[in-house]
Amino acid sequence: MADMVSQSCELCTGPGGRVLWQSARCRVVRVDDADYPGFCRVIWNAHVREMTDLDAVDREALMRVVFAVEAAVRQLFAPDKINLASFGNMVPHLHWHVIPRWADDRHFPEPIWGRVQREDRPPRPVVDDAALIRALAHLE
Repeated sequence: MADMVSQSCELCTGPGGRVLWQSARCRVVRVDDADYPGFCRVIWNAHVREMTDLDAVDREALMRVVFAVEAAVRQLFAPDKINLASFGNMVPHLHWHVIPRWADDRHFPEPIWGRVQREDRPPRPVVDDAALIRALAHLE
């Protein structure tokens, strides 16, 4: 049964974005979203649904990566706020969203999946993937 699930899971069968860093446990990918540059996902490699499916050592390792990505995004993009989210309602495979937010972004103060608040698309910092990769190079 688990093998059938992983064969139909988009995060088991594909990277989930542009891979910036990876280890045996997880990977960090950049989400291609012009409104939210620096939007990354931290994806657990094995198909599990919830944080409590991991043992304590794996949970701590995953969160170290999430916090390192948050720190890198803050340093490189200087957002007003960072949103961390782990939903999995649409893709029930353990992953965290690390989303830079600005007070004037299209959805603020709503979540990025919420109702659009403004049509303006203010200029955002341009940071290439190489800078993100360098910022994450110290992991594991």
